[in-house]
Amino acid sequence: MKIDRRSFTLLTGAAVASTAFAGIMPAIAAGTLEEIKARGSLRVGVTQAPPWYSKDPASGEWTSGVGVSAGKAMAEALGVKFEPVEVTWGTAVAALQSNKIDIMFVLDATAERKEAADFPDAPLLYYSLAVLAKDDLTVSTWDDLNKPEIKISVPQATSMDKFLTENVGNADIQRFPGNTEAIAAFQSGRVDAVCLFHPPLIAARQKLGSGKIVVPTPVKSNPTSAAVRKGDTEFVVFVDEQLKDYYQSGKIQTWYEEFLTGFGLDPKSAPPIIKELL
Repeated sequence: MKIDRRSFTLLTGAAVASTAFAGIMPAIAAGTLEEIKARGSLRVGVTQAPPWYSKDPASGEWTSGVGVSAGKAMAEALGVKFEPVEVTWGTAVAALQSNKIDIMFVLDATAERKEAADFPDAPLLYYSLAVLAKDDLTVSTWDDLNKPEIKISVPQATSMDKFLTENVGNADIQRFPGNTEAIAAFQSGRVDAVCLFHPPLIAARQKLGSGKIVVPTPVKSNPTSAAVRKGDTEFVVFVDEQLKDYYQSGKIQTWYEEFLTGFGLDPKSAPPIIKELL
């Protein structure tokens, strides 16, 4: 075959492209587990939301919470460091998609989220939807809140937000970036109630010193999980095995009770987060 200048240029370009592609293939082919071990850290999405995640205001370190404990345990299982990365409930999935975090604990596996992220089969824990309401607000059912004059705060783009929209749509639902902002709206008197799952409300009630926690009927209890980047079966299997251990061994309940004790609460006064103990 006669190789002229044009053929030589094309062949050279193809060779360079092939070499370059081969150079990046390991990065493309590497799964999440390989990336984590190469990086030396497990990047866990965190947001100020006791008892799930809590930052020490003095040190600025994420030192406590069920999600922090689970993240540290999973990082230890992988032989890497725990690396917290601040997100919000509403931006956690986007952070997974853009490879800013590897996992986000205490994220419900809703149908919408499953379109953009993967979830293990094993539950992380169970909780019930509740409200922290003004002491003088009469509420025992969700219908009691389903009125235009009732103002309710809730973290935006969460399963709590979805439930309120579908079941308490007549109320004045005010949406905020996260738990802290939603609770602050209640604390300042801008809303009549704040809707979250019961564990964060226990911590909020302890801090505020006012309001009443109500689990309206019909009771809405469901499992929560951990979200990971979509398409990596190996990592999903690993996370599923870890969550099964945390749940079945009772570690997840222990971490929850440790947080409550450190927060000045008696664990016996709070509903458990394992379904079999509810």
